[in-house]
Amino acid sequence: MKSFTRKIMEGHHLTVNEMEKAASLCLSPHISDIAVTAFLTALRTKGETAEELAGMATVIQQQSPYTALQLPEVMDNCGTGGDHSNSFNISTTAAFILAGAGVNVAKHGNRSISSKTGSADVLEHLGVSLQASRKEISTSIQNHSIAFLYAPHIHPALGRLMSIRKQIGLPTIFNTIGPLTNPTSLHAQMIGVYAKEHMRPIAEALIHLNRKRALIVHGAGGMDEASLAGTNECLLVDRGTITSFSLHPEDVGLPVQPIESIQGGDSKTNAAILLRVLRGEKSAYTDTAILNVALGLFAYGKVDRVLDGITCATESIESGRALKTLHALINQKGDDG
Repeated sequence: MKSFTRKIMEGHHLTVNEMEKAASLCLSPHISDIAVTAFLTALRTKGETAEELAGMATVIQQQSPYTALQLPEVMDNCGTGGDHSNSFNISTTAAFILAGAGVNVAKHGNRSISSKTGSADVLEHLGVSLQASRKEISTSIQNHSIAFLYAPHIHPALGRLMSIRKQIGLPTIFNTIGPLTNPTSLHAQMIGVYAKEHMRPIAEALIHLNRKRALIVHGAGGMDEASLAGTNECLLVDRGTITSFSLHPEDVGLPVQPIESIQGGDSKTNAAILLRVLRGEKSAYTDTAILNVALGLFAYGKVDRVLDGITCATESIESGRALKTLHALINQKGDDG
């Protein structure tokens, strides 16, 4: 660990293999908290490369007991967090609309880290179990096109790092790679990124991780979701190639709205907003969710144009399928097999 830390402090980048070794040491109970803290701090000061992101994500995936879970063409829509916009739970709301539109969603998420309410907080308030077994996840995807993968539950090896991250008190690589660590074999992915400079390293890391198709979005106003506030920057990863494009809400028939129009609150408040969106209430919340769902459908490859995704997202809500999907997940029952 000292040699890796020294190399980073001297301004050198680690290869994927070196990072995998360093990541294994970070997760080892035999390495001191001080050594891990020094490594993570040095890495953050230098700035993480795509190879370093991929190496860390690979080890976290491999150490998850859920890594061998085979699901049928699932996608994830999970952001990095960190935009401090205090918005409602956009990607969580979008996940149910995506499922209602016929996309299998393995939604990776956690409790609040940089916002008032994380995906796990709002889903727990709604009655969704955070402790789903492998069988329950597989059954839920098969029957309802959605399952929630609570990060601490599916990545028990990361438990010791939580206290280290809190002691550091600053962003580390773990603030960036969360969306990369979904242990299931994803068909596609949509990742929201609050820091524009993180877009390309994450896109390149996804190529290292053999992701066939993904969309990285940096929202207007610095959001880690697509925003109605202005132009959104996007990178499409498609079978090893990266293509950039921008999208303004007016390009797909949606009105411009300030970020303040989608403010959220505690888990009770955000749960109520999520329900209002899935019930079809017209609002900036609903339009924001629809925009993100349209991009998710494009990332998945279900539509060839984002504009077509707007139609599919709207129909998922108006038909009642999105809300039905939420109720199905709440009522999902199963054993611990």
